[in-house]
Amino acid sequence: MAAEQSKFDPVADGRGDPLEMPRLACGAMAASKPYVATPAHQQALGFPGELVEDWQDKAIARLGELLEESRSLRVYLDACVRCGACTDKCHYFLGTGDPNNMPVARQNLLRKIYRRYFTLSGKLFPWLVGAEDLTKDVLEEWYSYFHQCSQCRRCSVFCPYGVDTAEISMAARDIMDSIGLGQKYSNEIIGKVFNIGNNLGLQPKALKATLAGLEEDIEEETGVPVRLPLDEKGATILLVTPSADFFASPHMEGLIGYAKVLHESGVSWTLSTQASEAANFGMFVGSQDAMQKIALRIRKAAQDLGVKRIVFGECGHAWRVAYSFLDTLAGPFDFLDRNYPVPQHICEFTHDLIQQGKLRFDKSKNDEFRLTFHDSCNVARASRMGREPGGQFEIPRAVLRAVCNHFFDMAPDTIRESTLCCGGGGGLLTDELMDLRLKGAMPRMRALREVAEEHGVTHMAAICAICKAQFSKVLPQYGFEMDAIVSVHQMVSNALVLTGSRQEAELDGKAEVALQEA
Repeated sequence: MAAEQSKFDPVADGRGDPLEMPRLACGAMAASKPYVATPAHQQALGFPGELVEDWQDKAIARLGELLEESRSLRVYLDACVRCGACTDKCHYFLGTGDPNNMPVARQNLLRKIYRRYFTLSGKLFPWLVGAEDLTKDVLEEWYSYFHQCSQCRRCSVFCPYGVDTAEISMAARDIMDSIGLGQKYSNEIIGKVFNIGNNLGLQPKALKATLAGLEEDIEEETGVPVRLPLDEKGATILLVTPSADFFASPHMEGLIGYAKVLHESGVSWTLSTQASEAANFGMFVGSQDAMQKIALRIRKAAQDLGVKRIVFGECGHAWRVAYSFLDTLAGPFDFLDRNYPVPQHICEFTHDLIQQGKLRFDKSKNDEFRLTFHDSCNVARASRMGREPGGQFEIPRAVLRAVCNHFFDMAPDTIRESTLCCGGGGGLLTDELMDLRLKGAMPRMRALREVAEEHGVTHMAAICAICKAQFSKVLPQYGFEMDAIVSVHQMVSNALVLTGSRQEAELDGKAEVALQEA
């Protein structure tokens, strides 16, 4: 089976039922591992530089601490009855066929150690309850398969007991970090945020130059001087956005969209060099200390600049941390204006303006796009937007429908709370895991193929930096164009008619001619 699985053809395998049960390929992904963090990456986060000598004892002790700190973790490890409801819910299992990527099997890698050392039956009769000793082989399995979980939580939606594999994965990664076996990609990024303020290691000078260049581009396009202010004290809004928005397409086009909307709103706003990163990779490695340290940068920036509101840009896990944990990690934010959500998503901000009739659009500017929308996991299953339940699903779609004439949803069982992961989340967006990422993207690519064939869809919008980066890489492997992934606010930017712009004059001229002809 494993040999068959190695003949993976993305284009061929990207056609078919998105949720089709794969043929089993036992051990097919056992060798898939991210690079191990260097001592420098580990120590910058307060972890041992390499695997400690007494790693078994320390790992078991750390698991004990996590069980004391998190009541839910113990419940998740105790509650599973292996009913099989989650079996085919993981995109990595659907894409690879490796049984260890079934959520229940992945959970069991930690559960069997928990039972051995923390339950009476596991201590006395380990063979009866599936308990095992923590050995080097088990640790190798942990490092491989707990880095084949994007923490998307789709399996938890279908679990009758609500077992959250993401929390179990985060616990396992936390334990591995604590004994000196961390992952290079995530830990290196967290260190950059600690030292510089963003994932890319973008220095303030470079950030300022980037923003100045974007201002020139916008004025050249529209004839309107739209500012992207940086570190401006006394602004009403602090915009905190993923650093990808300063770096590449389609992220930068989304940033231009934010700037245009904020300009048209008339509200003063600023970016911050202190908080030039919305993403919080501390969640991916299960480190509350790292999460808090990153969150506190945002609080400090907001206080130093004297803002009254915080708005987050398009980033899935950044919004999950902001919506669910920001006040706990770095609050209270009692210095902000509580007449507005703390924090607020940029889609909420734009949607409110649309509802108030404060934005004018020329939807024909997006007629080349036949669009669908990818619900990003951490937004869909771990957060909310707006005042109404389900706002995280409805608000982005309402924004897209306001700016595009051609919008079509993918199959109902692949979107909203059942959305399929992009395949690159959870700290797995690294080149050495490209085979895993490609296979993990297959269910979403199949769903996209279906709506493309049925409705002629050409582009997919998303509100997550990781989703956009992942799809930019994998779309060409499935027969789509690289630029078929777009930002929601890229679409907003295309259609938005700024007051005093050349587009406004053009539209008004056409309206006048039409009136005269009538």
